[in-house]
Amino acid sequence: MSTTPNPLRGIALKVASVCVFVTMAALIKATSDGIPPGQAVFFRSFFALPVILAWLVIQHDLVTGWRTQNPMGHLWRGLVGSTAMGLGFAGLGLLPLPEVTAIGYAAPILVVVFAAMFLGEQVRLFRLSMVALGLGGVLIVLSPRLAVDPTSADTGQALGAVLVLMGAVCAALAQVFVRKLVQTERTAAIVFWFSITASCLSLLTLPWGWAWPTPAQTGMLIAAGLAGGVGQILLTSSYRYADASLIAPFEYSSMLLALIVGYTVFHEVPTPPMLIGAALIVTAGIAIIWRERQLGLKRGARRASTPHG
Repeated sequence: MSTTPNPLRGIALKVASVCVFVTMAALIKATSDGIPPGQAVFFRSFFALPVILAWLVIQHDLVTGWRTQNPMGHLWRGLVGSTAMGLGFAGLGLLPLPEVTAIGYAAPILVVVFAAMFLGEQVRLFRLSMVALGLGGVLIVLSPRLAVDPTSADTGQALGAVLVLMGAVCAALAQVFVRKLVQTERTAAIVFWFSITASCLSLLTLPWGWAWPTPAQTGMLIAAGLAGGVGQILLTSSYRYADASLIAPFEYSSMLLALIVGYTVFHEVPTPPMLIGAALIVTAGIAIIWRERQLGLKRGARRASTPHG
């Protein structure tokens, strides 16, 4: 089904998805004192399914939308993506929300590196320099956490920083798997099977002790799952109305939202290293997106000027 381009609608849907995902992260963080990360992954994944199935019904795609030609590809993507989610949720319980958000921005930058390693994509000097700038920003954010005395009370935050960074690495690898899946799979199938796979894999953490949630925690966990499903649909829909290169930079609006939520809800005051590092990461990410857009326009112009035999 073709869609008439509408850049403003695409941007609005993207920003709405960012707001929903920040809300989801805040809900997970609010339950992190008593709920293990694996259990949070289950609620986030399982309760996203009703939203995804309702979306398929609305799209008249319930019968065929979830069909797949590459089940093993979905399994590997689900394994890496579930790990990324679990590590990120664990980090939310140990670090301020804005800091987790900033370190998470390493994922799209690392995708550039992994795409060159595993997909054979060509990476030129400009993108390499922006990757270096972004990773430098990540190190600035991490430095206060990793420089603590091992005997001090801040070791939990040091562990949180490591967990979130490992989660960003896994998230970048998951995106590489998605890049391969989109060659043969529909978006609906990728979203559906990830939720199924993550729900099943999260059950493997049961032996490590799940908690019996309070009514309030149950409500927040279910809301996080529903928010995850809504956010994924908003994100997917945004790319139907505008080019990815136009929409992608609005992902970084999540930093402003995370700062507001972190300060007002969790009383988290941002530190100068976090703000400086986040600014460098955002600059690098936007520069990479801008460069990709310029190259895409040049390739399109060359194709348009090539005579067809």
